[in-house]
Amino acid sequence: MRVAAIFLFFMLLCGTLLHSQTADPVRLNQIVSFLASDSLKGRFPGTAEDMVSAQYIREDFRASGLRLPLDEGFQYFKVTTSVEPSSDNALSIAGVDGVYGQDFSLYAFSSNATVSGEVVFAGFGISVETSDWQWDDYRNLDVTGKWVLALKGDPEPKNNDSKFIPHADARSKALFARDKGAKGLLLIGGPANQPNDEVVPMAFERSVVSAGIPVIDLKRSWAGPLLFQQKISIDSVESLMMLGGSPSEIALFAEVKATSELIRHETTTTNIIGILEGSDPLLKNEYIVIGAHYDHLGMGGPGSGSRTPDTIAVHYGADDNASGVAAVMALAGYFAGQDAAPARSLIFAAFGAEEMGLLGSRYMAKNLPVEKNSVVAMINFDMIGRLNENRSISAAGTGTSPIWESLLNETAPDYSLSLAFSPEGFGASDHASFYTEDIPVLFLSTGAHTDYHTPFDTPDRINYDGMAEVIAFAAAIVRNIGQAEERPAFTEAGPRERTGGRRGFKVTLGIMPDFTGTGTDGLGVGGVTKDGPADKAGMKKGDMITAIEGMAVGNIYDYMNRLKQLKPGQRVNVDVTRGTERLVLIVDL
Repeated sequence: MRVAAIFLFFMLLCGTLLHSQTADPVRLNQIVSFLASDSLKGRFPGTAEDMVSAQYIREDFRASGLRLPLDEGFQYFKVTTSVEPSSDNALSIAGVDGVYGQDFSLYAFSSNATVSGEVVFAGFGISVETSDWQWDDYRNLDVTGKWVLALKGDPEPKNNDSKFIPHADARSKALFARDKGAKGLLLIGGPANQPNDEVVPMAFERSVVSAGIPVIDLKRSWAGPLLFQQKISIDSVESLMMLGGSPSEIALFAEVKATSELIRHETTTTNIIGILEGSDPLLKNEYIVIGAHYDHLGMGGPGSGSRTPDTIAVHYGADDNASGVAAVMALAGYFAGQDAAPARSLIFAAFGAEEMGLLGSRYMAKNLPVEKNSVVAMINFDMIGRLNENRSISAAGTGTSPIWESLLNETAPDYSLSLAFSPEGFGASDHASFYTEDIPVLFLSTGAHTDYHTPFDTPDRINYDGMAEVIAFAAAIVRNIGQAEERPAFTEAGPRERTGGRRGFKVTLGIMPDFTGTGTDGLGVGGVTKDGPADKAGMKKGDMITAIEGMAVGNIYDYMNRLKQLKPGQRVNVDVTRGTERLVLIVDL
């Protein structure tokens, strides 16, 4: 009742506000204070508070006079919001039953299955072969149809530059085990890699994809004596493996039977879309998308993306990204309130589930309410509420059209703003979704700060006068694009996928993965970098990668793990499906 009452009060208030100026700091404060209030509990996708936020934005669009397409301005899509173990999880080692949460637990990417059979010890469970490095814990082992027992971590836990680092996580080990034909993976930690003998908690991944086999974490004080019938301790086993011992020397005689079952909760959230028709009879058929994400991290906690994951509290998201939503709402009201709209039409959008992997914007970019080739530009706002004394703004995507830098440089002096350009079109916000669709993008932000993704990103810390100035600057940019005779030309700027650092990848195919897929039948190609390795090999957007060098690729995690094993200059075979056609492409890295 309290949330509903506050909502109705703000709807009445929004209906009476005049949109006579670009952005009124008082109104911006009202919008941010509502979206980042205690009552909306951090706007987590799929919650009642998420829907109240969406209704609030939609009614403001309606009050501004925008046309609301689709389902009265809502574009629904589904997301997985949580994963939890069912009550049917069970594990028996040598006939001794364990207790879930005490003796064993599951990883969030574990598959649902019941498996029983022999267990084979595979050291650290790592199998890598590149031209300059080889390591195979599975040498001389037959694990087909069996359980694999592997140690957590790697042989060099104190080496921050170890070659093992990219391959030592649990998901990578699950892939190795699955590749070798194992039916399940058991992980147990020795004291060098896991000083505390505790099973892993269920940590939700924002992109939940099954590993293809059950993956079970074991408490060593319980499982060790049952598995190692020779009574050898886990400490000794780990030490031996760190010294280069052969896993085949460690015999296991126990039978293991397990049922792993996770319940994945799926819910519905929405994008909010409003359209202002342009004033020119011809150019009104071209569109500028003006967007920002409205979701945030809810109450935080492990796996949420919070920088304080041990703190369960409202993550208000005033700057991230109530500030960006306020900009979209203010611009909608401003342009709708003018005597004449811009020549081109404007699409105002508030995206859901950005924090879960750009899910809302990816969905909209692939399911636009207008023809894709009619969208001439996309302008994205994410965290514009902390304009500092240097009056600096980050402008990303400036290389995605040849006119962007000159347009920004010509406009900024009128607002006494200092601009920092970044040409790349791909980035960790919603503009990336449109860049992969060959649409010129601009991403405006006043930058990150120590309150980012914490409960301290609150409305009282926002610079509302500074926000108003950033929005006025953006309005001038929109006005220019909206009135120009020629649409902005698109140019490719930078990679269409993330590139790693010291612990990342040595190579890239030059694609933008389609992060929206949650299946296990391949990785969709969301975009192909011009003149990159994949492009030269003939790969196209829409292809589905199913294998690299004969190693199966079922999802984004498989793909990333396969890349870790490749080397610059290497020639690899990449299996793809294109519609109903199966192709093998030769890619030079």
